[in-house]
Amino acid sequence: MKSEPAEASIDDLARAPRQTLPWTGVRNHQARNFMRDQMRPGDGVLFYHSSCAEPGIAGLARVAGGLQPDATQFDPASPYFDARSTPEQPRWLQIDVALVRKTRLLPLAEMRTHPELATMQVLRRGNRLSITPVTEAEWQAVLALLDA
Repeated sequence: MKSEPAEASIDDLARAPRQTLPWTGVRNHQARNFMRDQMRPGDGVLFYHSSCAEPGIAGLARVAGGLQPDATQFDPASPYFDARSTPEQPRWLQIDVALVRKTRLLPLAEMRTHPELATMQVLRRGNRLSITPVTEAEWQAVLALLDA
C-alpha cells in the first residue's frame, strides 16, 4: 500500500489512536478491486512511501478492519469527494490498517537491485496504483531484506 508521507506516513500511523488508520482516498478502480477482492483482516501490508525524496518501504502493517464505504467520498469538503457516489451505492471503499512495526527505509532503488523482487507490481515502470498485490515469495524476500 502506497501513501505520500505528507498525506499519511508510517510515523502518522505510529501516532494514530490504537496505531490504526482508515485507508481512505483510493480512487482507482483497479486498486479498489485489489483491496476489495484480495485483502482480508490479518493480512500483512508493506507500507510504502511514494512521491517523496526517497520512495520505498517504510514499515509493516496489517489489515485491521473489514471493508467499508470510504466516508471521504460523501464529504464535499474532502479532496476525495465523489458527487456520483451515494451512501446507498458507494463507489469507493476503505479498510483499517494497523502498525506492525516501523522498519528501516527499503528504498525503491535498492529494491530494483534484487532479482527476487523483479516481479513486484510496485516496481513496474509507470505503476501508479496505490494498492498492489504481493506474492508470498516477494513478501518473504522483503522481510529478509528488512531484517538483514
